[in-house]
Amino acid sequence: MKLTILNQFYPPDYAATGQLLEELGEELSKDGLDVEVFIGQPGYAYDQELASPNEVCKGILVRRTRASRIWPERVRGRAVGGLLYCLRVLVKLRFSVRRGDLILATTEPPYLLITAFLLNLLYRTPYICLVYDLYPDVAVQLGVLPESHLIVKVWRWLNGLTWQKASKIIVLSVTMKQLLLDRQPKLADKIVVIDNWSDGNLIQPIAKADNWFSREHGLDQVFTVLYSGNLGRCHDLLTIMNAALLLRDQPVRFVFIGAGAKLPICRDFVALHQLENCLFLPFQSKEVLPYSLTAGDLNLVSVLEQAEGLVAPSKFYSCLAAGKTIAAICPPHSYLRGIIQRANCGGCINNGDVEGLAQFILDLVNNPDKAKTMGEKGRKYFEENFTLKIITKKYLDVIETVVNKELR
Repeated sequence: MKLTILNQFYPPDYAATGQLLEELGEELSKDGLDVEVFIGQPGYAYDQELASPNEVCKGILVRRTRASRIWPERVRGRAVGGLLYCLRVLVKLRFSVRRGDLILATTEPPYLLITAFLLNLLYRTPYICLVYDLYPDVAVQLGVLPESHLIVKVWRWLNGLTWQKASKIIVLSVTMKQLLLDRQPKLADKIVVIDNWSDGNLIQPIAKADNWFSREHGLDQVFTVLYSGNLGRCHDLLTIMNAALLLRDQPVRFVFIGAGAKLPICRDFVALHQLENCLFLPFQSKEVLPYSLTAGDLNLVSVLEQAEGLVAPSKFYSCLAAGKTIAAICPPHSYLRGIIQRANCGGCINNGDVEGLAQFILDLVNNPDKAKTMGEKGRKYFEENFTLKIITKKYLDVIETVVNKELR
């Protein structure tokens, strides 16, 4: 059976969705599926040269379109690029040999699922929705569009059609599932919760003393609080920055690795308060990730209260794999709290609780054995629940269910 995966981003891009799908595709290919991905050219890594338009990588046929590479460093450019990518999908997948037997479509770009619905309408190709971010709810909650806007109303109507025709809908958390059910109660039998994962063979615990990345950036001799990944609109960076301000005279270093809409805001905060305990580094290549993700003593994950259930930070699973203590800045009903409590691998801080975050950090500074033990427990819980093989098996179960129902 041929599975066609649709997602705008893919390695050598830095986007987490692309890297996750590369790993998933490779694992599904090992399990006997004929996997093809139709993607765009690098958008996050827009400073890189164009990748090959057609190639076979580790058993996966990779097809890229240049249409998505329109002003990739600008928000409006990304929106236009995403729309052009969707149009190219419709054009290129008019041939059955490219569509395959089953489509796995993501929300990257946010309106890509509507494209899968149109392909089903035109050619009756079944599709599975993989919801990374719940739109247009994200845009509404962040104040980009008002609830009453015509775009929001049309988008919700199209979403309703898309959900109803989907063979299955995969979401990343129980809170995301509940938000979908609040809008579409009839979807209960279609929605499946499957967590993200991390490559536990690539990301493994490394002592800071043995970590060249820590030594290179002067992190091996100071307690390091690490935030690695997208510094986006849905993440609570303000609580973290104010904790850095509160701890400016303590032996603590805050390291931010990545980019995003809130990176300039964080840099301006540091400049305004003349903080010397913050370091900003760019996205790291996949080869460097095993060292950059293990360079800290405490790894941070955050989500704004209004974004809970609309997004799911994929960095969380890499933090577990890295064997480091985790602090999650999130609302009380976040699914992250349940995982952290079951794993006993860190602490959960309410959004805006700057003193709570600062105190949690200082507690670990003064109790290094506690931090070490929590990190070890997190790694153990990861190995029991979130490895690539464990999660791939769940995807295979969903695919098998769809095949048995739709294709036989």
